[in-house]
Amino acid sequence: MRLISGQAIYVMWLRDVKRFTRARSRLIGNIVQPFFFLAILGFGLSSAAFPGIPSGFQFVDFLTPGIVAMAVLFSSIFAGVSVLWDKQFGFLQEVLVAPVSRLSIVLGRTLGGATTALIQGFIILGIASALSVRLKPFGLLLGIVFMVLIAFTAVGFGLIVASQMEDFHGFQLIMNLLVFPLFFTSSAVYPLEGLPAWLRTIAYLNPLTYGVDGLRESLIGFSSIPIEIDLAVLIGVCAVMLTVGSYLFGRSEA
Repeated sequence: MRLISGQAIYVMWLRDVKRFTRARSRLIGNIVQPFFFLAILGFGLSSAAFPGIPSGFQFVDFLTPGIVAMAVLFSSIFAGVSVLWDKQFGFLQEVLVAPVSRLSIVLGRTLGGATTALIQGFIILGIASALSVRLKPFGLLLGIVFMVLIAFTAVGFGLIVASQMEDFHGFQLIMNLLVFPLFFTSSAVYPLEGLPAWLRTIAYLNPLTYGVDGLRESLIGFSSIPIEIDLAVLIGVCAVMLTVGSYLFGRSEA
């Protein structure tokens, strides 16, 4: 019986982090897009009035947690691309025959993808602070909890899809088809209170809504859903995604 290996988890984590830090184009690309969303949408719609945004808050304040979630989501979910890349070049075959449990491999990949996503989330928060976005002084600790849960959920979902595919170009197309609707039907860009009833129903069925809403309460101090519900829903979805992702990855063959 193969046991969970801390060394294997560390090696897989370190591999993903090193690959991320050395791929500067990936880092820049994953930061520039959220930055333009924050700067152009946030300040371009600053004079617009949205129901659900309390007085005293600018639209850019409301938008910032959504853009942070966007950076974390996009970076985490595309961590699944590395699984397909490893399949193509045989690295996954070598890993799967190693005398360590596949759960160790999944944990290492999950932690690696989540770490790189959190780095990008912190960079966006730094940019937001430079743009004078109002952030709660001590809200970052709870915000980190929601960022970690979003990252783990997205990595698990990426593993679910990637473990069932062979072509990483097709994976990218499918992920774009799924990720953008998830983002735009959450409360990342528009308050839930201003949405039509049918779209609000979709938003409540979207797990990312609870991550963004909890992150918004943590970082700037208001939300549309009680934070206890945000946290409970996100923890439940995260557990399901990681469990299914681990199971399907364990059955995958290079």
